[in-house]
Amino acid sequence: MAYNIYILMLCFIQAVAAKVPAIIVFGDSSVDTGNNNYIPTIARCDFQPYGRDFPGGLPTGRFCNGRLPPDFLSESFGLKPIVPAYLDPMYDISYFATGVCFASAATGYDNATADILKVIPLWRELEFYKDYQQKLRGYLGVEKANEVLGEALYTLSLGTNDFIENYYTIPGGRQSQFTIQQYQDFLLGIAENFLRQLYDLGARKISVTGIPPMGCLPALRTTNFLDHHDCGCNEDYNNVASEFNGKLNNLVAKLNKELPGFRVVFADGYHILLQLIKKPSRFGFEVAEVGCCGSGTFETAFLCNRHNPFTCTDANKYVFWDSIHPSEKTNKIIADYLLTTYLKMFL
Repeated sequence: MAYNIYILMLCFIQAVAAKVPAIIVFGDSSVDTGNNNYIPTIARCDFQPYGRDFPGGLPTGRFCNGRLPPDFLSESFGLKPIVPAYLDPMYDISYFATGVCFASAATGYDNATADILKVIPLWRELEFYKDYQQKLRGYLGVEKANEVLGEALYTLSLGTNDFIENYYTIPGGRQSQFTIQQYQDFLLGIAENFLRQLYDLGARKISVTGIPPMGCLPALRTTNFLDHHDCGCNEDYNNVASEFNGKLNNLVAKLNKELPGFRVVFADGYHILLQLIKKPSRFGFEVAEVGCCGSGTFETAFLCNRHNPFTCTDANKYVFWDSIHPSEKTNKIIADYLLTTYLKMFL
């Protein structure tokens, strides 16, 4: 029986690999595998203890102690165990042919979000992709490259920064222009335009990830305590995230109907992360309220560094690595969940 299950799983993985020849990633720090290392911004983490559990124990620019969801997805599809950052000079088109990441930490749908910490805006990520297309055609030939581009799995993961870094933080900015519902719709308009452009460029399989329960991020819990003397989740922020995700799901359904051959999936990571946060012991975690790095209440990026004496010794006990970003163990659980729940949509 065990042997038969093994054979079935092997056939399943081979089928996936045949259908998904490459992983192409757009988004923010949830999926940025190191692009911000090569631009002048403070939104970076190319220093210890980031990456301490990554193969080789080196910081790569991933906002994590180890790998991110796209890395685990790539490996599960029978591709490489990491998805390299497009701006990393260590890699060339021969490596990018099976996976590439254009994401930039601290970016969002809104160009104004990217401007805050001078990171790569979403429109620029798309320009990098166009450049990548040309390089891939030069490397594989036009026919083979177009086949890869058409069968590749594209992932889009961003939106959180538009709210917690931009809308709720910058006085006299988007809050003075939009109600929260209007701002959601503004972002959805950008998302729709981006997805239509990807379609026009040949993309056909896309996974769109919504916003996590951002009110439960350790940094937001800290803010909630300072404002209300309550270390619990900020449910107002969670409600905004949930509402936005519902609208994003409706957009996905609309595009699937309107664009022939387009298969877009709304990959809902909200509820699985909320389960990890609310019932951590069920998944083998001990701590969900704070991150592993430093005090775990506010440290991220340069505040999470090797000189901080309070960083935990075992990140596998923590749902979060720093005050914003999940630990590698959490990323693996989320990736596995998305794989088993949504992968069949791309077969």
